[in-house]
Amino acid sequence: MDPSQIVQVKIENISLSNLGFVIFLRKEGDEKVLPIFIGAPEAHSIAAAYNNHKFPRPLTHDLFKNILELLECTIERIIITDLVESTFYAKIYLNKENENIQIDARPSDAVAMALRFRAPIFVSKGLMESSAIRINQDEMGEQVDTIQQLKNELDQAVRDERYEDAARIRDELKKLQNDN
Repeated sequence: MDPSQIVQVKIENISLSNLGFVIFLRKEGDEKVLPIFIGAPEAHSIAAAYNNHKFPRPLTHDLFKNILELLECTIERIIITDLVESTFYAKIYLNKENENIQIDARPSDAVAMALRFRAPIFVSKGLMESSAIRINQDEMGEQVDTIQQLKNELDQAVRDERYEDAARIRDELKKLQNDN
């Protein structure tokens, strides 16, 4: 991916919201964060690496790191590239003997591996512009601004002409707004 089309981000927070575990990625100096919902095992693995927690036996991502190191591979960077139908996509960029290799990955796995290799995390600029949201620090620790996120997803679904998804998201929005 063209370096001018990506931005480096850091993990701002990993938390549990009313919709599940979420990792917040932020570009330095930016007010917005990119929330990515992840599974519980992935959240545990990311949090363990983020906090430098060691286990007596290797977790799956630790095992994969050990295997890559035995094969003399390093992770140079990861890039979260796209959002398609509410699913994020990422690439892991490996280097083995000066050969660059790209591997398709879930963002949660890519982030977990980047932390273990101390590799930089990037997000495509277009994805940051279309999917990052503003939330304050209190909300980040408690829950994601669900209504704003659903509005963003609704806008994207309409742009992509995914009208069935748009109708479902619209109904979720109405329900949340009526509950408040």
